[in-house]
Amino acid sequence: MNLIPQSVRDAFGKLIDPLARVFIRLHVRPNLITTVGTLVLVASSAAFAVGWIRWGGVLLLVSGLFDMIDGRVARRADMITTFGAFYDSTLDRVGESALFSGIALYFLRGGVPPERMTLAVVACLVALATSLIVSYTRARAEGLGLTVKVGIAQRAERVLLLGAPSMFFGAGNHGALLFWIVVVLALATSLTVVQRVLYVARVAADEPSVRRPPRQRETLPGHAPALQSRKGP
Repeated sequence: MNLIPQSVRDAFGKLIDPLARVFIRLHVRPNLITTVGTLVLVASSAAFAVGWIRWGGVLLLVSGLFDMIDGRVARRADMITTFGAFYDSTLDRVGESALFSGIALYFLRGGVPPERMTLAVVACLVALATSLIVSYTRARAEGLGLTVKVGIAQRAERVLLLGAPSMFFGAGNHGALLFWIVVVLALATSLTVVQRVLYVARVAADEPSVRRPPRQRETLPGHAPALQSRKGP
């Protein structure tokens, strides 16, 4: 189950195709797009940390746009490489770590009432940890020759759930809206981890002979099949 249907994802992808073609015509390398997107995400985390919540939401959504475009540019311009896959995945984790750290700093600096501060920070830590585990489950499964894209809180859902309300409504009264968004994210990403583990368990039971792709060591441990959808320099 995905909160954002594949048809919606495909439709949005068609909307950003012209922008991807512009980047291709300008010979913009996918890794440059990835880098800029990560810098925008770090800027978003800084905005959250200092209390500029609406700007944090705007920048978060913009970073998500870059995250979609870089892969399209790589695939359409035939610039998919091993390092590109590794670089994209690594910077995704850097960005998520920065984002939830920034939100946690906002809570620690008085963004929520004192009696709610501990729970708010714990929710940030859980959301961060489970977000990283969600990404790891997919990478590890792909390294074993499986495709795992299930779960109610994949990356697109997390960006949209946090970015859109923050952009329109800010943190809410005494930070209540942002607090509950992070709590929901923590629960949803935890559930996504469970969904992916159960999915792999079911598939592995049906195909007990699944083994790693024989060329796995020549690319990236845990990322070999992902090269079909990631990008190059």
